[in-house]
Amino acid sequence: MTLKNDLILRAARGEAIERYPVWLMRQAGRILPEYREVRASLSGFKELVETPEKAAEVTIQPVDLLGVDAAIIFSDILVVPEAMGLEYQMIEQRGPWFEKTIKSEADLKYAETDFNIEDRLGYVTEAIRITNKELNGRVPLIGFAGAPWTIFCYMVEGHGSKTFSEARKLLYTNPTLAHELLSRITRVTIQYLKAQVEAGAHMLQVFDSWAGILGTAQYAEFSLPYLKEICDAITEVPVTLFSKGAITSVGAIAKLKCNTVGLDWNMDVETIRREVGENRTLQGNLDPCVLYASHENVENETKKMLDSFKSRRHIVNLGHGVYPDIEPEKVKTFIKTVKNYEIKY
Repeated sequence: MTLKNDLILRAARGEAIERYPVWLMRQAGRILPEYREVRASLSGFKELVETPEKAAEVTIQPVDLLGVDAAIIFSDILVVPEAMGLEYQMIEQRGPWFEKTIKSEADLKYAETDFNIEDRLGYVTEAIRITNKELNGRVPLIGFAGAPWTIFCYMVEGHGSKTFSEARKLLYTNPTLAHELLSRITRVTIQYLKAQVEAGAHMLQVFDSWAGILGTAQYAEFSLPYLKEICDAITEVPVTLFSKGAITSVGAIAKLKCNTVGLDWNMDVETIRREVGENRTLQGNLDPCVLYASHENVENETKKMLDSFKSRRHIVNLGHGVYPDIEPEKVKTFIKTVKNYEIKY
C-alpha cells in the first residue's frame, strides 16, 4: 500500500523532508476521552491490548484527533515476558505485577524461547493488520518492543521500581544467569519484531525505559550487546532506539545499526548532535511537562526546541510519554507548531 504521508520514514532514513514529522509516545491513551470510552467498555488494560479490533481502534484515534504523522500500535512491552511464560497482571494505580520472577537457573522455565510467535502474540500482529487496513495508507504504523534490559528488570523484580535493585543485584551475584536471560529475551524480541514487520509495521521502536539506572560500564555489558543483536537482525524497516536516561551511552548507541536515536528531555540536542554527527536521525525531546503550560508557552518552548536541532535529520517527539492528565488541546498546539515551523537548515 502506498503511503500518503511517509515523512517520518524519510526523516529516519536521512532523506529530504519538507518539514519535521511529529508523533508522541503514549499518544494512544488516557489523554483522549475517546480512548477512555473504549477502555471503559472492557474489563481492563490487558483486554484492550489482547483484543485486536479495539487495539486498532485506539491506535488510530491520535491520527484522527491529533493529526500526528505516525500511528504506534497499541500494546505493551510486557507481552514478551508473558509469551515466554511469565504471566503478569496490570493493577490499577499500581502498574504491572508478576506473581513469579526469575532469580535462579531453575526459574528459567519461565523464560521459554522455543515457541511460535503467532501462537502467543498473534493478537498484536492481527491488530497491526487491522490498523493498516483502516489507516488505508494515511500514515505509517510503528511497531515496538521493550529492550532486553528493560524486560529483564520486570522479569527479575516482578513489578515497577525506582531502583530495580533486585535486577541490578543479579548482575553482580550471578552474571552468567543474567546474560542467559538477556540472551533469551533478545531471541524472542527479534522474532517478535520481525513478525510485526511481516504484519505491516513500517518502522520499529525499541524502548529501553530503564537504561538510566545502569552505569556506563554496566550498560555496555548488559544492554548494548543485546541492542546490537536486534539492530543487526532488523534490516527491513527503520529502527529507533530510545534509551531513557542513558546520557553517557548515547555515542555508543548511535554506533549501532539503528536509524534513529531517541532522546529524553534531559539530553541536550545540540550536544548530542555534535557527538553522533549527521549520519543518525535524532528523535525528541520536549519535556512532557511543557504541555501543562499555557498555549503560548507551549508554542514558544516548542519553537525553542526546534531551533536547537541544527539538522533536518530529526523526528519531533516528547522526551517521554505524554502524561495522562495533559489537555489534548495543548498537544494539538504542540503538533500545530511543529507543522508550521520552517526548517532553517
